[in-house]
Amino acid sequence: MELRALLNRAAHAYYVLDAPLMEDPVYDRLYRELLELETAHPELRTIDSPTRRVGGAPAEGFATVAHRIGLLSLDNAFSFAELEAWYGRLLKVLDRTPAPDAPLPALPLVGELKIDGNALALSYEHGVLVRAATRGDGERGEEITANVRTIRSVPLRLEIADPPEWVEVRGEALIPDGTFAAINAERLERGEPPFANPRNACAGTLRQLDPAVVAARRLEFFAYTLHLPPEWQPSAIGSGPGVPTSQWEALRWLEAAGFRVNHHAALCPDLAAVEAFCAEWEERRRTLPYATDGVVVKLDDLRLQAEAGFTQKAPRWAIALKYAAEEAPSRLLRLVAQVGRTGVVTPVAEFEPVPLAGTTVSRATLHNADRLAELDLHAGDTIVVRKAGEIIPEVVRMLPELRPAGAAPLQLPPVCPECGSELVREEGEAATRCVNSSCPAILRGSLRHWVSKGALDVDGLGSKLIEQLVDRGLVLSIADLYRLDAALLASLERMGEKSAANLVAALDASRRQPWHRQLYGLGIHHVGEVNAKALARAFLSADDLAAAAAERPEAITAVYGIGGEIAQSLQQWFATAANRELLEELRGCGFALAADAEERQAAERAAAAAAGSGGGPLAGATLVLTGTLPALTRSEAKALIEAAGGKVSGSVSKKTTYVVAGEEAGSKLDKARELGVAVLDEAGLRALLEGEPAG
Repeated sequence: MELRALLNRAAHAYYVLDAPLMEDPVYDRLYRELLELETAHPELRTIDSPTRRVGGAPAEGFATVAHRIGLLSLDNAFSFAELEAWYGRLLKVLDRTPAPDAPLPALPLVGELKIDGNALALSYEHGVLVRAATRGDGERGEEITANVRTIRSVPLRLEIADPPEWVEVRGEALIPDGTFAAINAERLERGEPPFANPRNACAGTLRQLDPAVVAARRLEFFAYTLHLPPEWQPSAIGSGPGVPTSQWEALRWLEAAGFRVNHHAALCPDLAAVEAFCAEWEERRRTLPYATDGVVVKLDDLRLQAEAGFTQKAPRWAIALKYAAEEAPSRLLRLVAQVGRTGVVTPVAEFEPVPLAGTTVSRATLHNADRLAELDLHAGDTIVVRKAGEIIPEVVRMLPELRPAGAAPLQLPPVCPECGSELVREEGEAATRCVNSSCPAILRGSLRHWVSKGALDVDGLGSKLIEQLVDRGLVLSIADLYRLDAALLASLERMGEKSAANLVAALDASRRQPWHRQLYGLGIHHVGEVNAKALARAFLSADDLAAAAAERPEAITAVYGIGGEIAQSLQQWFATAANRELLEELRGCGFALAADAEERQAAERAAAAAAGSGGGPLAGATLVLTGTLPALTRSEAKALIEAAGGKVSGSVSKKTTYVVAGEEAGSKLDKARELGVAVLDEAGLRALLEGEPAG
């Protein structure tokens, strides 16, 4: 319909290009005309109609959806030295580390301002927005499509004549400073508390159940990442933007498709140009009408991005350089000691509240006794506080010239503040610990971790209730949670019969959580969510993992991303009698502590794929990839090799069967020649994959 297309073009020109096509009254009249037309003829309404941006009944909640392509976090750098260290690691993984005393190879990089907002994943099918989701845990997020439709700078239909079957766009939703000030002014007039900062306001807005509320807060959106089907090509020359081969081209593709892209970005020929860009914007960013907290640096070449790949939590080809945080002075009031779930005692400074980077803070961790001594804190000191990474408050230093006369030095207490046991600090360790396994603080921390969202995800069992259960002696271990009944729970403070029944049901349901969540919930030192998933795929039960920890630690370190520190931690955990008793208690409470049938099948499929279904032309062979291949990315080549039964290694040795070398191959090729290892090009690799001898 021409009217709908005209209004969409006008909205794109106004909200994205800042170049209005028509006066506001004209747009409003045409909008009303379209609305009346669609009301009279509902069959004419389409999913990309501008009338779909606002309206609809408030949602009852948000469904959790899996992202087609994950939203990983970025690693952070806080100085040019750390940025240069990242670049050195990138060169190493790309096999381009220079010889000693040689200059660093120059790789084109893109610098983009790091918008301080909320990441969104937008999914388009045949050019039409079908789903929008929050980042969530990077793999799954909350679907908030109705709310995102209200953001005028998000196109409901791509401005492309022949769009791909699907397009995934990543970007940042934000509330500009001026809009934020107006929202807070309105809230104060209504007697409502103001929002702390634009980012928090944006996050809360996106999770509003009523899209009309979202529309009223006038969010904006910057797109910065594009994912297209690997096989997609424009159907004809001139039908739209082509397939981007670089991040810079991807930004131009997004612009052509109708997205708002932040123009304060730069294509930099080398790392020195990136550093100059970062230095320029450290001050200039304060003139912008929205908050930024750094610069995101990305490798420009998409092919090299694929070759560099990812760690378990972040891309290797990108990093966020965070600017120095805002600092503020305050008066130290007291030092308190907190006991964590592993028994580590952390000194925490409490000080007079100060506004800092958009929030008011009054507490900051001091990490450990060494840091406390380094700061040389005394009672009543004036301290300087900042937010590390613009998020976590920390004490930077104290001002000795303002110290009160006769002020006493502060230090950790000699005994645990929770149980009175003597604190212990092992030689060579920074941490001071309470080693009393019956310490209420350790138990409370273990319970909070067990029921947390990433672990067993038990709804209704918060910190206050856990404190009651522990303080009254009703729960002495994790297993005791599953011996509670509704009548006992209903007798506790702030617990009614319905809440108690719901909690018992939630505890019962948690018995069916996947094995990797149970493993993470045990709170083993160094075993986070990502590592727990990797270990659970490799060891299908607690017994398997315990046996490997005791007898075959090399089997644990063979798991991708798992190192010796984690293997040692597992060994120590399973060797502790109290932990083995806990596992037996949990089994008695109905926990399998093992993969279920579906998880086992998935693990078997993954193992079969990695082993080439038990055989294949490369069964038993070890290959090393180096340089850039003509048609295959490194990840594609690795997948083909593993599917054919081979193994891909990162280093060349006498056990290497083949080295596959492309353009700009580095030291690995020299090492292969030195050891007499067979060297293949891409054609030779493909011949092997097809069962033919390499030419």
